[in-house]
Amino acid sequence: MKARWKIAIGLGATALTAVALVFGLKAADRAFPPPLDNARLVSAEVLDANGDLLRAFATPEGRWRLKTGFADVDPQYLRMLVAYEDRRFYDHHGVDPIAIGRAFMQLVTHGRIVSGGSTLSMQVARLIEPRSERSVTAKLLQIVRAIQIEQRLSKEQILDLYLTHAPYGGNLEGVRAASLAYFGKEPRHLSVAQSALLVALPQLPEKRRPDRNLATAQAARHRVLERAAVATIIGEGEAERAALTPIPADRRQLPAFAAHLAELALKKQPGVIQHRTTLRRSVQQGLEAVADAAAKRLGPKVSVAMIMADAKTGEIIGEVGSANYFDSSRSGWVDMTRVLRSPGSTLKPFIYGLAFEQGYVAQETIIEDRPADFYGYRPRNFDMTYQGDVSVRQALQLSLNVPAVRLLDAVGPTRLLVRFRRAEVKPKLPPNEAPGLAIGLGGVGVTLKDLVQLYAGLANRGKPMRIGDGVQDQPGPIDGEPLMEPIAVWNITDILSDIIAPRGSKQLGIAYKTGTSYGNRDAWSIGYDGAHVLGVWVGRPDNGAVPGLAGYVSAAPILFEAFAKSGVAITPFPPTPMGAVRISATELPISQRRFSVTAAGLLAASSREPAPQIVYPPEGARVDLGASSGVDQIAPLALKLQGGRAPFRWLANGKPLPELSRRRTNQWTPDGAGYSTLTVIDAAGRAASVRVFVE
Repeated sequence: MKARWKIAIGLGATALTAVALVFGLKAADRAFPPPLDNARLVSAEVLDANGDLLRAFATPEGRWRLKTGFADVDPQYLRMLVAYEDRRFYDHHGVDPIAIGRAFMQLVTHGRIVSGGSTLSMQVARLIEPRSERSVTAKLLQIVRAIQIEQRLSKEQILDLYLTHAPYGGNLEGVRAASLAYFGKEPRHLSVAQSALLVALPQLPEKRRPDRNLATAQAARHRVLERAAVATIIGEGEAERAALTPIPADRRQLPAFAAHLAELALKKQPGVIQHRTTLRRSVQQGLEAVADAAAKRLGPKVSVAMIMADAKTGEIIGEVGSANYFDSSRSGWVDMTRVLRSPGSTLKPFIYGLAFEQGYVAQETIIEDRPADFYGYRPRNFDMTYQGDVSVRQALQLSLNVPAVRLLDAVGPTRLLVRFRRAEVKPKLPPNEAPGLAIGLGGVGVTLKDLVQLYAGLANRGKPMRIGDGVQDQPGPIDGEPLMEPIAVWNITDILSDIIAPRGSKQLGIAYKTGTSYGNRDAWSIGYDGAHVLGVWVGRPDNGAVPGLAGYVSAAPILFEAFAKSGVAITPFPPTPMGAVRISATELPISQRRFSVTAAGLLAASSREPAPQIVYPPEGARVDLGASSGVDQIAPLALKLQGGRAPFRWLANGKPLPELSRRRTNQWTPDGAGYSTLTVIDAAGRAASVRVFVE
């Protein structure tokens, strides 16, 4: 009886001890939980519209640690990982007694560690709570942490932590960062050979880095392939083929696109891990390559900015803030898509559109390009010459300044600004100045984004479209009145789409306009097809002048190259709207045959331009062109005239020069020394002549 009593007391004490131990362990578990919060610190990512990585930002300690889930990797890789690292991963609860026992026996038998007993859960515990020392105490703590982790997380969540934090040498952590750095691809697309290498690296990440120890990495990969073949995860033949695949000897840079937009995304959504944008990585990659190469061609301190938008949705699909974000000589950190600059002639199509809309002109209406004074404002053309009588179509294609100002004077600068406001674009006027005629030639401040938003209205047949910021701002149609009537838009598109592509570029079927600001500080080119708008700015961020910088020669070639390399298919323009026709000059109503303004308003007037007059060379001039000095080639003689109606036919000693010219300048190379007679005949049949002596 006494013995039974002792047994009962012993069993009770044991039970109480067990209960106390359980409660103690639970209390200790609650008091000292695993530091799972440490696992939440990962690299911020900026993604494109399809979820592809555009740019990643290192963690505060400088690690590339991209959040990765088991659904983000190739299933074959996961099978190889579990077979190599932890065969009973899905059966144990954090610790594998069989593996630990095997490792201990091998240590006793061989006197050294042959294989480790760590499970994937134990490795995760070590990764989220790293310790520099390797001791029995550290291993025991790792075991406890693994059990704690298993109680809190599912097997899939534990795998996610391993895939995100596993070391791959240097500052690479996680299989996704390693896959991008070594193979340039996401881990969901890994081959067998690539999967085997990424399974092998975390055991000894520094010693097996392929970019530093290629042979060691290859041997480690071979062991993984052999074990995968033994476990029948892959066939023996497949393992042999994978073993022959070369290992990358270099580490690639992680994707680093859209630097300025990525910064904007982080600023707008601080603390967010993944930022989705409207960009398309293929488009962005093409635009950045074009911008970088173009800036290098254009010379030091010159930068390039671009925006490509979907005109149907308003979404930005490609944006380049500068040619090279890290190039300090070009102030690459400045996002030139959002900086106010003078737009040059890029606003002219909207002036002409209003004139078409008001019925003031048609495409073949004649308009004067001659020196003019508008209340003290005397605009001049870019090349300082005048064309005389030209059609409205030619005036816009040649970007002549005086005709544009004549039309703006008729439609009114305020009305033009009202149309811009319909598109939610508000150009910046000079301080304390009312809207004036200088607007038509770039006398306001706009951004590249503003211009793209305005031209999106043209691509969208006159319906204004809000361009988003690529991150949070909601793009889409702007409710209210149209930017311009469809017929007026068709006329503009018909004219701009017929402009010859810049030298060296292929015709793409786009409509485009160029512009150059005063002093050669900004060069612009804006183009669109039936679905996309692309704007290009070239210049110096410090607003310095660039000799020779011009829209047609500097920005237009970039526009055409960027359109071609963006990867977007050129979309045809919308069908011609009802009532839109191009009427020949002879079929125009009298009121539209010639555009002129008098005190009485818009009038159709007969031709009253002065007869042509040769102003250089003057009558009786002696010009030294080297004809008497015995040189092999005589220099050409510049010819200049005033008045008359284009086109002009020049004759030298009664012999016509090769072709008609619309310009008031020309040149002639004489056959030799002596007197010559130069004659010019205008379109009305009027002529002027001078006699010169060539020396």
